[in-house]
Amino acid sequence: MTNAVIECILSRSAAKYYDPAATLSDDQIRELVRIGTSAPTSFHLQNWRFIAVRTREAKARLSPIAWNQPAITDAAVTFIICGQLADSSVIPDRLAPLVEMGVMPAAMVSEWEIPARDLYMDHPQRQRDEAVRTGTFGAAAMIYAARSLGLGSTPMIGFDAEAVHREFGLVSNEVPVMLLSIGAERPGNWAQKPRLPVADVLDLV
Repeated sequence: MTNAVIECILSRSAAKYYDPAATLSDDQIRELVRIGTSAPTSFHLQNWRFIAVRTREAKARLSPIAWNQPAITDAAVTFIICGQLADSSVIPDRLAPLVEMGVMPAAMVSEWEIPARDLYMDHPQRQRDEAVRTGTFGAAAMIYAARSLGLGSTPMIGFDAEAVHREFGLVSNEVPVMLLSIGAERPGNWAQKPRLPVADVLDLV
């Protein structure tokens, strides 16, 4: 079982070395985010935001609060992937385009909003878990899109979350899920590291 998408996934590895002279245009950055936002979200919440750190000044602000990891300064862009706490009150707005297109009956909107409210409203841990899930789905889509375009990527959790929150103006309902550097690679990066055997991680029931 193989095709171009599967080969892209199987050949991906976190990049360590980037060409610091290579850049991405703002349109290329927007396209990566557009692809990222095609990933699934619970109840179509789309509870995410992406901060593209791509200027020298912005990289200088991020680097010291992210362990001075080289990818932040060397890669063309580092995204701060922000998940937003799950909030069912946004569902009517999120579903409105589907209703206008005739895809979803208007009466179905409440059938989504009410269970979402029950699931999240009084459960702050679930709200936060959903923020992290959503941000991770979006980042994963961007990682594979980058690979398909011949670019490297590096997801990172090594950063001071409170400092990132403060320095880059995240609001109270936003969680910095991860940093994701993307850019042109230079030689020296490893191939994908071997994974555990499927038999060790799969139960067929």
